[in-house]
Amino acid sequence: MAFCIESEKDYAFLLKSLIAGGVAGMCSKTTVAPLDRIKILLQAHNKHYKHLGVLSGLKEIIQRERFTALYKGNYAQMIRIFPYAATQFTTFEFCKKYLGGLFKTHTHIDKFVAGSAAGVTAVTLTYPLDVIRARLAFQVAGEHLYVGIVHAGTTIFKNEGGIRALYRGFWPTIIGMIPYAGFSFYSFEKLKYFCMKYAPNYFCKKCDRNTGGLVLTIPARLLCGGIAGAVAQSFSYPLDVTRRRMQLGMMNHNTHKCNSSMLQTIKMIYKENGIVKGLYRGMSVNYLRAIPMVSVSFTTYEIMKQLLHLDTGLKF
Repeated sequence: MAFCIESEKDYAFLLKSLIAGGVAGMCSKTTVAPLDRIKILLQAHNKHYKHLGVLSGLKEIIQRERFTALYKGNYAQMIRIFPYAATQFTTFEFCKKYLGGLFKTHTHIDKFVAGSAAGVTAVTLTYPLDVIRARLAFQVAGEHLYVGIVHAGTTIFKNEGGIRALYRGFWPTIIGMIPYAGFSFYSFEKLKYFCMKYAPNYFCKKCDRNTGGLVLTIPARLLCGGIAGAVAQSFSYPLDVTRRRMQLGMMNHNTHKCNSSMLQTIKMIYKENGIVKGLYRGMSVNYLRAIPMVSVSFTTYEIMKQLLHLDTGLKF
């Protein structure tokens, strides 16, 4: 599986692809940052918010802290999400082209596998920043353990077991990422294909730079991305809850019990809270955030590809 970069044009394509992916990730995460924060607070049963719903929780954050508290942890998120999304989208483009050549006949496997590989690669490279962002977002005004990204990272590293602590919850994340990223990319690509093939008059517009002559309109991209996000989250959400509970295991006495293995944490969550109020706790807010997040992410990436003239790919 050779990934050949043979010219300045290939280097330029790679750089533009990384930029397009990074910008897409930053736009999508900033769009849903308030919902991200309340999701974390609900998932990990923060004592101030565990009795609240989504809208009441958002209102309580503003009243208890301030409006900017809705974006607490978002700076760490931006530092993480740019390399994460850049790696994810670029890896997907690479894997999609390679697997497309590997599977000579039309299959549904290539795009799912490409998406899963892209997600796993991106998570592995940026996971410690996700742990730090979750810790910062979980804090409530007046009860701070950490004063910033660097302080949070060094404190976790020194007091909780070194690099292993920064990768707490890694395995449920990886296992959950396989269906999440796989279904996200697969669903978006298939929905885009169906729109262009069966309803081009409704969902497409002409584009001279595109080899097929058509591209999806922005509303169509948003729709395809939103559906893809909903499908992906439905499959992977319990492992997302498990990951958060493990990441936040040392933050208060209620979550100390989650400082264990993935299977033990899942068992504990199920035993204490069941499926709906445990493994799927916060699912409503997750749909509210996942649908616009994935929608904006794919749409921004597609627009950036057009703006940066990413019409041709790397050589394989």
